[in-house]
Amino acid sequence: MKKHKTRHHVLVGLFFVLIAFTSCKDGKKDTKEVATVEKVVPENLKWSERMVLSEMLRFPKPSLLDFRTSPKWSYTPGLVLSAFSKVYEQTNNKKYYDYIYAYADELIDSTGAIETYKLENQNLDMIKSGDVLLYLYPKTKEERFLKAMQTLDNQMESQPKTSDGGYWHKKIYPHQMWLDGLYMAEPFHARYARDYIEDEAKKQKIYNDVVLQFDLIQKHSRDEKSGLLYHGWDESKEQKWANKETGNSQHFWSRGMGWYGMSMVDVLDFLPENHPGRERIITYLNQFAEATTNVQDETGLWWQVLNQGNREGNYLEATGTAMFTYTFAKGVRKGYLDKKYLDVAEKAYAGLLENLITVEENGVVNLNKCCGVAGLGGNPYRDGSYEYYINEMIRSNDPKGTGPFILASLELNK
Repeated sequence: MKKHKTRHHVLVGLFFVLIAFTSCKDGKKDTKEVATVEKVVPENLKWSERMVLSEMLRFPKPSLLDFRTSPKWSYTPGLVLSAFSKVYEQTNNKKYYDYIYAYADELIDSTGAIETYKLENQNLDMIKSGDVLLYLYPKTKEERFLKAMQTLDNQMESQPKTSDGGYWHKKIYPHQMWLDGLYMAEPFHARYARDYIEDEAKKQKIYNDVVLQFDLIQKHSRDEKSGLLYHGWDESKEQKWANKETGNSQHFWSRGMGWYGMSMVDVLDFLPENHPGRERIITYLNQFAEATTNVQDETGLWWQVLNQGNREGNYLEATGTAMFTYTFAKGVRKGYLDKKYLDVAEKAYAGLLENLITVEENGVVNLNKCCGVAGLGGNPYRDGSYEYYINEMIRSNDPKGTGPFILASLELNK
């Protein structure tokens, strides 16, 4: 009896071992199935297209780029969708074009009025998305897009200026020029003049105004010792952030310098070869390249506050790095910069891929360590201190980084 009972126990034991073994095998099988995640962004594409597809997945509506909850005419779609247009021109993938078109289609009504835009704000940031219209109008010939561009040109005509002719960044920031403003407005203004202004005298006046902005920012914002440019300049010297003698803000902000670099290589696309200001801008670009290279980190990246790499709280920042990469790569390709700067761009790009790009299991590409926002003045007041710049929001996939990353990837053909 005892013997039989023992045999029974052995059989039961074997039965459970068999079940455990089978379920363990099944478990392995399940794990394998879970690991095989569908790639919504194919990894055999170039980085530019991978980022385009990733952005479209993150923001199915282009009017919600920049983590918006409601559509707004703003500068970030202008930046990102301009990058998309270059990818579309290379790939001819119609869904990229449709995505660009959807932004203008939603924000420009049938009369050509721009939704959420107010001319009386005189905000240079609002000019940037005009680049989308400059791209779409020749293809669509939709009158509403032309009218919207004319509205933006009218803003440039009425934009308040400093005493020597520099555009105020916004009406709410009187007497102030910011580095950001040159990228927001000047490439649009120069291209619009070239393609849509028929009166030759008016065209030349716009070109002269465009060049003047670069002359003035060099005059007022460039630090002679380092060659770097301060983020903002207040002619009135009344702002708390402004140096009482020079009117400059206190620090060299990575993305501010990035905006400036991109503005130079982009505006040269539209400024006539024989314009006397062209050579000056190329000179400024070369000074910029030298100064910026001097503060590049050994990783290839650049710091949030450019010249204070080792200071506590500072970090290697994605948006400025992507902008510099694009500026140097394009500057070399166009013949404005010495070929040595291509090595700087390649090193920066490798640094981005190694340190700041991550790829999810489904293939979606992320750009990490982006400064979300930074400005001067306003309410709550931004004092332009070191502590201010390092404590602003840091996030992944900020369009002010993904757009330049796409542009840099295209320039380097990665």
